[in-house]
Amino acid sequence: MSSNFNAPIKANASTKSGTSRLSLCIKVLSVSCVSSLVSLASLAVADVPGKSGEGVRFHGGDEIILQGFHWNVVRTAENNWYNVLQSKAADIAADGFTAIWLPPVWRDQSSYDAGSGVTFGGEGYFWSDFNKNSRYGNDAQLKAAASALTSQGVKVLYDMVPNHHNRGHTGDELDLPSWQGHYRSDCSFCDDGDPFISGDSDFNTADSTVYNLFLNEMSNLKNNYQAGGFRFDFVRGYDPARINAWVGNSHDSSYCVGELWKSSGEYPASDWRHSASWQEIIKDFADNSNCSVFDFALKERFQNGSISDWRNGLNGNPNARWREVAVTFVDNHDTGYSPGPLGGQHHWALPDAKRKMAYAFILSSPGTPVVYWSHMYDWGLESFIRHLIQVRKNAGIKAYSPINFHDGFSGLVGTTTGDSGKILFALDSNISDPTAVASGSWTQVVNEDNGQIQIWSQGASGGTTVPVDFQCNNGITTPGNSVYVVGNNANLGNWNVASAIKLDPTAYPTWTGTITLNSGSSSEWKCIIRSEANPSEVIQWESGANNTVTAAQGVSTVGTF
Repeated sequence: MSSNFNAPIKANASTKSGTSRLSLCIKVLSVSCVSSLVSLASLAVADVPGKSGEGVRFHGGDEIILQGFHWNVVRTAENNWYNVLQSKAADIAADGFTAIWLPPVWRDQSSYDAGSGVTFGGEGYFWSDFNKNSRYGNDAQLKAAASALTSQGVKVLYDMVPNHHNRGHTGDELDLPSWQGHYRSDCSFCDDGDPFISGDSDFNTADSTVYNLFLNEMSNLKNNYQAGGFRFDFVRGYDPARINAWVGNSHDSSYCVGELWKSSGEYPASDWRHSASWQEIIKDFADNSNCSVFDFALKERFQNGSISDWRNGLNGNPNARWREVAVTFVDNHDTGYSPGPLGGQHHWALPDAKRKMAYAFILSSPGTPVVYWSHMYDWGLESFIRHLIQVRKNAGIKAYSPINFHDGFSGLVGTTTGDSGKILFALDSNISDPTAVASGSWTQVVNEDNGQIQIWSQGASGGTTVPVDFQCNNGITTPGNSVYVVGNNANLGNWNVASAIKLDPTAYPTWTGTITLNSGSSSEWKCIIRSEANPSEVIQWESGANNTVTAAQGVSTVGTF
């Protein structure tokens, strides 16, 4: 390991730190969107802090969530994942994430036998008890990871799995008897949702004993594991009103989101949802749980529609009250591929060719975006997604922000109005001049894939911002270390190496990345080689004088070790 003590010439070190279902007369968007029926100003006045105007726990609508795992983590980083999260906490915060969704933290002893070739099991979704010593790591490691993330300002969201209890393991700390109403199989009416596998694995959450088990565990996660919120799995299996009661009685000020993956055709013909839209079905869940909801209406359009059809997700609805509860995503541990055995589950994976465009859309539009760990940190989209997050934050886009879709162009073209600026996005479109859509002075901040992905900004906070391409040459690293950029302003970490911006080894040992800076601003910066596990450990500084760059459209800047 080599050392180079050429610190920045001028070091300015600082630490970066419901209501009932709406009438079906409110119809969903079909062809083109108009701006919000409720003004942004009135929303800001009406909202109770932390909750939406209708009482949904969405924490003001400014969250950007990282899904902090993939399906095969228990195989690719067995007993070590919490250590990975702890070591990466500073990077996760610096990349712009405000919250992280952790996997189920309960002990899962379901089928896993490497010798027999069984490759699935232990992920937490078929758990046996509330013991926190799981295949993701032990109890102490979980607490350390939660503390590290929280100290960086990243809210910890725990995955709650109330339906799937794998019973009968030796040494289980949770073993409720049969035929007393605790499980679906106990009687013909012992459940209020869809079954999971067989009734003997499916908790009856209406039972007072079961209800209190989860209520107490959620309080435990709040009081002892720094829970900032909860993600509820397989909510089709239990009454959404129960979720509202659990959260309301354990951590009412928290964030919450439910996974309702169920299409209209899966409901019986006698149920109103049998003939309803995806939007209506998932909005009804939000109304009755007072939690936000994954935007499967948008996911369905990602999978089955043309790009112009993406306007028909819940996040594109003309009513702000519908947009603000939408949690948008491209893929997750269930739908997408994962590194490791068999590529994970990939039940409904988006084709690779659409992936970058889909991220450009969810990070440029209303809703609360969730980024999948593997897309961000395993498969080369880190710099691209980080830049999109910067653009979103500069414009002040919120879950309820107004959005207009523009007809007369190919692909998908829209304008999102944030608290401090506007974004105009054009995906797979023939548009070349943003003023053909909206008047004013626009600055292009994203131009990717030969113009297939274009984004312009207007009036962003701190003045007009522009993307600047950074390059570090001769960045020769060893496993566990990477090349970062650090400099003299907030976008470059304020010379705090723990907040440095990671580059990608696009043509190793050349590392590159795009960072948004205020147009016309002058910055000083350097390349560093830094430990990924210990954000304060610098292996090597770029020698010599600081690099300088004046931010402008099309500018690039280069440093060399």
